[in-house]
Amino acid sequence: MSGSLFDLHGETAVVIGATGVLGGAMADALAAQGAEVCVVGRNQERGEIRVRSIIEHGGKAFFQQADAGDAASLRAARDAIVARQGGVGILVNAAGGNRPEATLPPGADFCKLPLDAWRDVFDLNLVGGVLLPCQVFGEPMLERGRGSIINIASMSGMIPLSRVVAYSAAKAAVINLTQFLAREWATRGVRVNAISPGFFPAEQNRKLLYQDDGSYSERGQQIINHTPMSRFGEGHELGGAVVWLAAQRASSFVTGQNVVVDGGFSSVTI
Repeated sequence: MSGSLFDLHGETAVVIGATGVLGGAMADALAAQGAEVCVVGRNQERGEIRVRSIIEHGGKAFFQQADAGDAASLRAARDAIVARQGGVGILVNAAGGNRPEATLPPGADFCKLPLDAWRDVFDLNLVGGVLLPCQVFGEPMLERGRGSIINIASMSGMIPLSRVVAYSAAKAAVINLTQFLAREWATRGVRVNAISPGFFPAEQNRKLLYQDDGSYSERGQQIINHTPMSRFGEGHELGGAVVWLAAQRASSFVTGQNVVVDGGFSSVTI
């Protein structure tokens, strides 16, 4: 609603990873509050699908191709976006994921975890997922003296989960880097926060959570049993958190925070 604490009309929101399930849901939420959303990703076809969906629902969006793990590609995308929009006020870093070769099978020896797989997960989630985009898009925000950066971490960055040790460690680093940047840029008008989703079925984790017949896997059932709400999250349930952190009037004194959206999973001790 125009004039509300959460009104984003006139803002340009760059969502890196909006071609995915969760990034796409957050892009939808920002557009619904009036922001013009730039969908950034490597896959143009998927990006254009997201853009069309936003427009069909009354929002404004456009696609910009870029590789989040390539600084030169990000700089070219940034320059194109700034030339078109005049600036960027919101950055959501939603790119990331795990790698099968970095996932330990039950009973596997941690000492045998391949170093290349570990590095690949860190490059995906920390370097390309947060570090490079913050460096590249942070520059124009600092020049303007305003902006909101929202990094997508994970509940597993707070509670190291079995099997996905590289992913958990990388997301813990995302939270730490978020806090560092929040402190560094706090007096320069740029707020930096994180959202840590709990378990939201998406392409990367669906096989871990479900059997081929659609029933819960053993791991999926364990998670459901540990979650007070007794269910997985749905992408749209991240919308409120991302809009709140993006909206200057709603969260102007909020920086360096990690907002957990997990159905209560992290509140339960074993």
